[in-house]
Amino acid sequence: MQNPNPDVDNPKEIYEDGVVVRLVQFAVLWAVLGMAVGVWVAAELLWPTLDFGQFWLSFGRIRPLHTNGVIFGFGVSALMATAFYSVQRTSHVRLFLPGLAWFCCYAWQLVVLLGGLSLLAGWTSSKEYAELEWPFDIAIAVIWVCFGIVFFGTIARRRIRPIYISNWFYGGLIIVIAMLHIVNNLALPVTLDKSYSLYAGAQDAIVQWWYGHNAVGFLLTGGFLGMIYYFLPKQAEQPIWSYRLSVVAFWAFTYSYIWAGPHHLHYNAIPEWVQSLGMVMSLVLLAPSWATMINGIMTVSKAWTKLKTDPALKFIVLSLAFYGLATFEGPMLAIRSVNVISHFTDWTIGHVHSGALGWNAMVTYGTFYFLVPRLVGVPLHSTRLANLHFVLALAGTLLYILAMWFAGVSQGLLWLSVDRFGELAYGFREVMAGMKPYYGLRLVAGLLFWGGTLLMAWNLFMTLRGRRPLAVAPPPVPEPWRLTRGPVAAPARVGA
Repeated sequence: MQNPNPDVDNPKEIYEDGVVVRLVQFAVLWAVLGMAVGVWVAAELLWPTLDFGQFWLSFGRIRPLHTNGVIFGFGVSALMATAFYSVQRTSHVRLFLPGLAWFCCYAWQLVVLLGGLSLLAGWTSSKEYAELEWPFDIAIAVIWVCFGIVFFGTIARRRIRPIYISNWFYGGLIIVIAMLHIVNNLALPVTLDKSYSLYAGAQDAIVQWWYGHNAVGFLLTGGFLGMIYYFLPKQAEQPIWSYRLSVVAFWAFTYSYIWAGPHHLHYNAIPEWVQSLGMVMSLVLLAPSWATMINGIMTVSKAWTKLKTDPALKFIVLSLAFYGLATFEGPMLAIRSVNVISHFTDWTIGHVHSGALGWNAMVTYGTFYFLVPRLVGVPLHSTRLANLHFVLALAGTLLYILAMWFAGVSQGLLWLSVDRFGELAYGFREVMAGMKPYYGLRLVAGLLFWGGTLLMAWNLFMTLRGRRPLAVAPPPVPEPWRLTRGPVAAPARVGA
């Protein structure tokens, strides 16, 4: 039969999906390794001697290894993969400079690997989510700029006039994270393995949490919203419920999130007006966050029957629920009267993981279950394993956050308790001695979630085994949407 799309015969027009497959494989690998380290960290809180007296296995070294491996290994690899995949489909062109995309893929993995080894060696700047020292900071900036060149270069070459909403979020991710990374990591190197921040004291704290919270905002929220705005309509086979709402939510999210970082510094030595600004802007964030959640739920509202048979859609719909939970809990924790209980407790850990496990990991798992079979043109190896993974992931996430909520509220209330002389009624050691049951539940939860991740890794490996990505070329662009010098068509409900 004659090929209906002659561009498939032209290698220069075929989508560059090989790099997408490789990034998905790296993302799954880092998920397995990073979560395994997280399980080990949870076990050390129960049995501190699990470090066997080795410095490189101590809690202070493997905890940042866990966060960096999961966020930057798993999370960023997944975002690069889905950005490269979706920007081609929404622009109807092949990736700009495919060789540079492959460089981003492998260079990023090398930085994550060497950076993790440096953390085990105790080579750290001690900044949250920015522990890597200055040589790694420079390498990360270079790779990130290359990522931006590929992404924005593809959009610049697009054949379809509107820029689809998912690309707005991916673009925001690339621009804002570059700004945050460079500003926060400005430092004076003194040796190859040591530098000192240009900021000091309260200024350093403000800049660090301007970076830290917005890394969560634009990497772990904005980037993954780009993922959901492309892949949820594709999985549900429905257009976005309200394209206008998605655009409004994007701009509201972008302009309000950037101010919320100081809520990490309540009751610290920074100006009170800065703390109040962080609290107010955190509450404002409820509007764009829930607008996106409602938009997603309404998009899938006409496809509920697919939930019975499609495990990928189950994951992504569940991720929306956890996104709504996490984005409600965060502003509540930013209120000073609530923060006085939650600050420096495991309640914060529970909040972080309700987003990390329930939102980031779930939406990525659902996307991978949808994406990988389509990349190679075969069904998923086992739907039964995917459904079992869904049960394990849900059970692990719920058990984890409940354990940390109870532990955190207990810690906060006990540390605020005073005796009849006005002295603290309970010491730190006494409070922490009562945390073992909660930490035991967290360890079980982590094992459940990690076990589900292992099932996914096997399922995707068997789906990909011995197969190459399909040769797919851009379809013809309908006349009303074609990039011309004529009037701009309304961008509502653009598919890909």
